[in-house]
Amino acid sequence: MKFRTALTALALAAAPPAFAAWPEKPVRIVVTFAAGGASDIVARAISDPLSKALGQPVIVDNKPGAGGTIGGAEVVRSAPDGYTLMLSNSTPLSIGPFTVPRQPYDPVKQFTHVAMLGVAPVAIMANPRSGPASLKDLPKAAAAPGYNFGSGGPGSIGHIVGEMIKHEMKFGMTHIPYKGGAPMTTDLIAGTIPVGIDVITAYVPMMKAGQLKGIAVTSRTRSPLAPDVPSVVELGYPQLLAENYFGVSGPAGLPKDVTDKLGKALADIVADPAIVKRFEELGITTVKMTAAEFGAFVGKQVADWAPAIKAADVKN
Repeated sequence: MKFRTALTALALAAAPPAFAAWPEKPVRIVVTFAAGGASDIVARAISDPLSKALGQPVIVDNKPGAGGTIGGAEVVRSAPDGYTLMLSNSTPLSIGPFTVPRQPYDPVKQFTHVAMLGVAPVAIMANPRSGPASLKDLPKAAAAPGYNFGSGGPGSIGHIVGEMIKHEMKFGMTHIPYKGGAPMTTDLIAGTIPVGIDVITAYVPMMKAGQLKGIAVTSRTRSPLAPDVPSVVELGYPQLLAENYFGVSGPAGLPKDVTDKLGKALADIVADPAIVKRFEELGITTVKMTAAEFGAFVGKQVADWAPAIKAADVKN
């Protein structure tokens, strides 16, 4: 018995440290779009309070491209140790993987979906000079040769909503993909493209300043931040309802203690009045979900978006 006890003690002494010590080094959050877009803004908004909660630096790492799947695939390939996470949203999870020739990963089974942060509608925007005056004017405007619309990237939620608009309103226009919302905004303000479609988050200040004209938001009701912009429902297009979600996910197999610690920290962050206010300024409604609830939500989103992706016939 004494011999067995000694062996047990030796085994315990030789065992690697438990994940209870996590994190012991900086944590990276992969953003699947370029700097300046909605996902990047959200990631940077939570990085400082998350760093304080975890006691380690939280680094935002932009990995744009291929409908968000370049960044998504990098997270899937990462060790499930809690040091590589993703600012998850509709594009790399619910849309992008199904718009490329070969699905790069299973967005439900190959991730640990830790926590929901919030949701925001998509804004359909026009250049005030060269764009249409309203959503109903878009088909007529798009009859001009070479008419196009921009989005934050191929397979992004803005891209899919644009294809949905074409399908539902029965007209054609060419998609111009950008590497994130920021470069698209530059061309939209300059008039290089007449229409841009993206999550509302980054665009409210430019709409208020008159640099961009909001012609619709893809929600049931008007956004409190853009009360002059009609919703697709009031315009008679409920088929165009679409909300982008924001959350934090990691590779499949993330240890429960890491998931729990991270989930609690994120829940506290989205309950912080300062973060709630910041999110409201960005047009984001905070949402609190457990890891299990968020995982189920992602699965439902994948199923809900499938018909729109198929109808739009998007190929990246």
